[in-house]
Amino acid sequence: MSVKIEFDNLLEKLKSERDEITLKLHLASMEAKEEFEEADKHWDTLKIKAAEIADESKETSEEFIAKAKIVGEELKDAYARISKRLTD
Repeated sequence: MSVKIEFDNLLEKLKSERDEITLKLHLASMEAKEEFEEADKHWDTLKIKAAEIADESKETSEEFIAKAKIVGEELKDAYARISKRLTD
C-alpha cells in the first residue's frame, strides 16, 4: 500500500509541475516547447500506468511499479530542466 501512496504523491507533484509549466510555456523558447511536448508523451504514459496501479482488480507486479516510477523520475527531471529554462 505504501508504494501506491508514494506513487500517488509523485503523480500529484508531477501534475502540479506540469500545470505550472503549461502556464509559462507561451514565453518559452522553441527548444523548451519541443522538450515539453516530448515530456507530455511520457505524462500520458504515466497517467495510464498510474490508473493500472490504482485499479485494485488488476494484479500489478513490483517490476511494473518500478518501471512506472522510473518514467516518473525521468519526467520529473525533464520538468525541472524545462522550468529552469523558463526562469533563466
